[in-house]
Amino acid sequence: MSDKKEKTFKFVIVGGGIAGVTCVEQLSSQIPSSEVALITAGPHIKAVTNYKQVSRTLEEFDVEEKPSSVLEEKYPNLTFIQSGVKALNTQSHFVETTDGRVFGYEKLCICSGGRPKLLTQDNPYVLGIRDTDSAQEFQKRLCKAKRIVVVGNGGIALELVYEVEGCEVIWAVKDKAIGNTFFDAGAAQFLIPSLEADKPEKTAPCKRPRYTTEEPAPGASQTFTPGSALGPDWHEGIVLRGAEQVRQCVHLLTYAPCTLHFCSGNISPLFQNDIFLVFFFPSSEGSWPVYVQLTNGKTFGCDFVVSATGVVPNTEPFLHGNNFALADDGGLQVNDQMMTSVPDVYAAGDVCTACWDHSPLWQQMRLWTQARQMGWYAGRCMAAHVLSEQIELDFCFELFSHITRFFNYKVVLLGKFNGQGLGPDHELLVRCTKGQEYVKVVLSDGRMVGAVLIGETDLEETFENLILNRMDLTPYGEDLLNPDIDIEDYFD
Repeated sequence: MSDKKEKTFKFVIVGGGIAGVTCVEQLSSQIPSSEVALITAGPHIKAVTNYKQVSRTLEEFDVEEKPSSVLEEKYPNLTFIQSGVKALNTQSHFVETTDGRVFGYEKLCICSGGRPKLLTQDNPYVLGIRDTDSAQEFQKRLCKAKRIVVVGNGGIALELVYEVEGCEVIWAVKDKAIGNTFFDAGAAQFLIPSLEADKPEKTAPCKRPRYTTEEPAPGASQTFTPGSALGPDWHEGIVLRGAEQVRQCVHLLTYAPCTLHFCSGNISPLFQNDIFLVFFFPSSEGSWPVYVQLTNGKTFGCDFVVSATGVVPNTEPFLHGNNFALADDGGLQVNDQMMTSVPDVYAAGDVCTACWDHSPLWQQMRLWTQARQMGWYAGRCMAAHVLSEQIELDFCFELFSHITRFFNYKVVLLGKFNGQGLGPDHELLVRCTKGQEYVKVVLSDGRMVGAVLIGETDLEETFENLILNRMDLTPYGEDLLNPDIDIEDYFD
């Protein structure tokens, strides 16, 4: 590794996703005289737009892909370096890029995100969806497909199976219910009918500009450099339609003893004991280019497989020759100042794992909201340390909160929404109105510690306050969710 530095910056941030860009914005705002470098493989960055503070901890925003020039014009102290990272030398404080340049740093923040946890690598029939380029490749292949297999149960899988039309979808889930990362079996049952219902017409097409890289010259070699992760509304403005005329046809295969077949509004039992996909093989005979076999021996032909089984922290190539402490999930361990175990190196977003003593109402999930919060807080910490100032752990880490949309429903998650780590002693209160709302409250020792709100409930701020205030709700019992009681006014 060369140590001839082209330039040394006060701050270097690696990664053009939400965490990295938010960190850059925070640093450039707090210390505008300091030189900041942003190193990212692609020519575009992910920016937060239409930010709205919904309550003390809840926030909503859009994610837009923009040219790097937008950031450079806004912050004159920023230098944009378009290249991947080849190596990091933490002892000598420099980063070497894949095009051979070397840049020194005083403080470094690694915001390299996560990479898809693919079922198998380098297989032409398996596609992971993580960044803009892979989403465009999916769209291109989908328009010729009659059947695809989607494997996974996270956010990307939930969005895909709902949005895809004109193509049969085999959805293989290793769990007993859909979306178990986000909600319980009751909420899953509330959402499943949406797979057979007609979708509401979209009010207007997405006008958001989308930027693409130029196609490589004929004969030029290509190396895959994954870009920043997709935004929460990545499927807006692109057509996810297959080659068939049917609107929606989803086969849901879970660990449940009986699964249901949703196709053109008809519901009927399909298979018994269908469980997680374990391997697939190309077709030497038959009408499909690839066949998928489940562990119970059932086999399905399809045009291609979508691997939506989550991400792993993208720590390469930062580990070689350095002494980073890693968490069990492979993330870079960070303390409550977003500092790694290596001096002057910070991390934020999907690449890191929060290893401080968490608030009893907070847990890390690799979501857009936490990427923004961590990047913003890491920038504050880096600036404070340079200025020799003290900084307290931000309030956003006091209570887990997240707003998203699944199956065209607004979904709000608060605190220990699935009873995470509470043991068997907690209590659940549930209110469900079919096709309209699903409300679940998690109580421990008579106090609200979590909630799931699906639909336009308007309860998120009230429940957030009840959780944070630690009020004893025992006297109210099941009336807490009584639809005849205006709970917002009651606890105002």
